[in-house]
Amino acid sequence: MENPDEAVAPESETTATPEAKGKQRRWRRIAAWTLGLLIGIPVVAFGVAYVLLDVRSPEEVLAGLDKTVVLQNADGSELLKVIPPGGDRLFVPYDAIPAKLRDAIVATEDPTFWDNEGFDLTGLGRALVTGVGGGSGITQQYIKKSTGNEDATLARKFSELVLATKITQQQTKKEIFESYVNIISFGRGTYGPASAMNAYFGRELDDSMTWSEAAFLAGMIQSPSVHDPYASTHQHAMKRWSYVVNKLVARGYVGQAEAVGLTYPEDAIQAPSETRAGRVTYEKYHVKQQVLAELEQVGYPLDRLRGGAMRVETTLDPRAQAEAEKTVKERLQGQPAHFRASLVAVEPGTGAIRAYNGGGWSVHDYAGTPYGTGSAFQPFTLAAGLEQGVDVDEPMKAPAQVDFLGETFKFQDQCGETGKCTLREAMGRDARGPFVELARRLGAETVRNGARAAGIPEAVDGAVTLREKDGFLIGPGIAVGRYPLRPSDMAGAYATFAADGLRATPHLVSKIRDENGETVWERSSDKTPAFKGDEALSRRIAGTISQVLTTGLKDRPAALKTGDFRYDETDDNAGGWAVGYTPQLATAVWVGSDEPRRMRDAAGEKLAGRTIPAQLWQRFMNGFHQGLPVRWPVSATTAAPRPR
Repeated sequence: MENPDEAVAPESETTATPEAKGKQRRWRRIAAWTLGLLIGIPVVAFGVAYVLLDVRSPEEVLAGLDKTVVLQNADGSELLKVIPPGGDRLFVPYDAIPAKLRDAIVATEDPTFWDNEGFDLTGLGRALVTGVGGGSGITQQYIKKSTGNEDATLARKFSELVLATKITQQQTKKEIFESYVNIISFGRGTYGPASAMNAYFGRELDDSMTWSEAAFLAGMIQSPSVHDPYASTHQHAMKRWSYVVNKLVARGYVGQAEAVGLTYPEDAIQAPSETRAGRVTYEKYHVKQQVLAELEQVGYPLDRLRGGAMRVETTLDPRAQAEAEKTVKERLQGQPAHFRASLVAVEPGTGAIRAYNGGGWSVHDYAGTPYGTGSAFQPFTLAAGLEQGVDVDEPMKAPAQVDFLGETFKFQDQCGETGKCTLREAMGRDARGPFVELARRLGAETVRNGARAAGIPEAVDGAVTLREKDGFLIGPGIAVGRYPLRPSDMAGAYATFAADGLRATPHLVSKIRDENGETVWERSSDKTPAFKGDEALSRRIAGTISQVLTTGLKDRPAALKTGDFRYDETDDNAGGWAVGYTPQLATAVWVGSDEPRRMRDAAGEKLAGRTIPAQLWQRFMNGFHQGLPVRWPVSATTAAPRPR
C-alpha cells in the first residue's frame, strides 16, 4: 500500500512554494516602489525647486533696501553719511575687498568654500536628524540673508540646499563671495566691509588693512552683538580674535611665526559713540539738512539717493569749514550762555558755499534762519540808487526825520556840522538818515529790486522776501533793514559785488554720482550780470560799492559792512551783522540769541556789528586767506575815484 504521507507530500510541497515566492515578489515590489519614492520624490522635488526657486544678486537685494548716501567735501574727502534706518550699507566689489579680509572670512566661516559645491554636508545632516539648522557655509549664509528666510526648518534647509547648488553652478566663487560679504552684518548697524571698517576703526577700506584688523572684522560676523568689545568686553573679543587667528594659521593663510607677532587691536577699535552710524555734530547736521533740501529741489529726494547708493559732492572746503567752526567757538567762549552765532562763506563768481556754520548749540540752524539786517542792508539801497544814476559822492542832506510810507524816522546828527554828507561818507559813519532819504526818493519797489538784482532770493521756503507778511506790500522797514534775511542770502548777494557784478546762486551741491562713480547730475553755472543784464553797468555798480566798503584785513584790502538790529525801542541791540568780502570769498556773520533780547557781552558792552560780529569776520577771513595771493576786485580800481 502506498504510503499516504508519500502520496500527499509532493502535492503539498508543490502548492506551498508558489505562494511563498509570490509574497516575496510583492514585498520586493513594495520595497522597490518605496525606495523609488524615497529617492524619486526628493529628486523630483529638487528638480522642480531648482527650476522654480532663484536667488537674488546682491544688487537686487540692496536695490530693495535703503542704502547709505555719502556726502563729500569739494576735495572728495568724506564729509558725512546719511544712514538709512536699516543701517549703513555700502556695496564693495570683490577686487576692492582686501585679500587679508577675504582670507580671514573664508578661514573662519567656510574653509572649503573655494572647492565645495555650495553647501555643508555635515550641517545638512545635522538638520535632517535634529530638525533644526546646522552650521552653514558662505553660500548658504548668503542665501539665508538674500531670501530673508532664516527659519530653523527642514523646508528652509531643503530650499537652501537647492539654491546653494544652483548658485554654485551659475556664478563664480568670486561672485558668490562678493554677494555674501556685501549683505552680511558686521554689527553697529553696518552691512558690508567698507561700513564695518569705518565703524570699528574709523578708516576707509583699502589694502592697508592689517591681519589683526582682518581677524577682528571676520570674527564679528558670527554674532556681532556678542563679539563687539563694547557690547561684551575686550577680553571676550580678544578670545574671538584669537580663534580667527588660529584658523588663519590652521588653513595656511598666516605662518605660525607671523601669528605670534600679531596683537589684538584694542587701541585702534573706536567706541560706538565715536562711530555710530549717522552720528554727526550739530554743525554737520545743519549742512546735511541744507544739502538734502537742495537735492530735493533739483529732483533728487532722499529716497532716490538711497535707492542708488549715491555720493553727493558738496562745495564745502574742509579747511574753510574747520576755520569757521574754530573761529565761532573760540570767540564766543566766555560770553553769556545765550549768545548764538552763524557764519556762511560764498565763493564769488560761482556761488559755491565754502563754509556753512549754523552753530553748535542745537538742531536749530542759525545760518538758515532769517534775521533783521539793519544797516548791513545799505549796500543794496546804494546799488539800487547807482542803477538809477545816483552819484555816490554828491552831498546829501541828513534830515532830522524822514517820513516814508506812513512811518516817521528820526535820527541824531550823524553828518557833522554841515548837516550834509555823501552816501560814501554816510556808509562809513553808519549814518542811516541819508539812506532812508535815498529809499524815499527811489521808492520801496526800486530798493527791493536792487537787492533782488544783487542776489537776495525772491522767496525762501515759500515765503516772499522783502515784503510784508501778506506777500504784496513793501513797508517802510525796507529802508532800515527791518525785513529778515538769512546769512546765506547776505553772503551770496555780497558775493555779487566781489565778483565785479556777476551774480551766481549760492549752493552747497556740486555733483551727484551713482554707486559706480558715474556722474548723474552736475550743477551748471548760472553766472550772469546782476543789474539789467548789463555787464558794464554791473561792473561799475560793484566797483563803486567795493570802494565805499573798503577796509583792511591783516595783509590785504577787503570790503566790510556791519549792521545792528535794535531791540524794541531801547538803545540796545538784539543782533549784529558783519558782511564783507575779497575777490576770493564773501562772508556773512550774524550774532544774536534764540529769542529777541538785550544783547550785552561778558564785559557788559552793548553788542553791535562792529564788535563781536566784526571780530569773528576778521578772524575767519584772516585765517582763510593765509597763504592766498592778494587780490582786489578789478572794478574797484576802475570805478569813480574817492574824493580827496
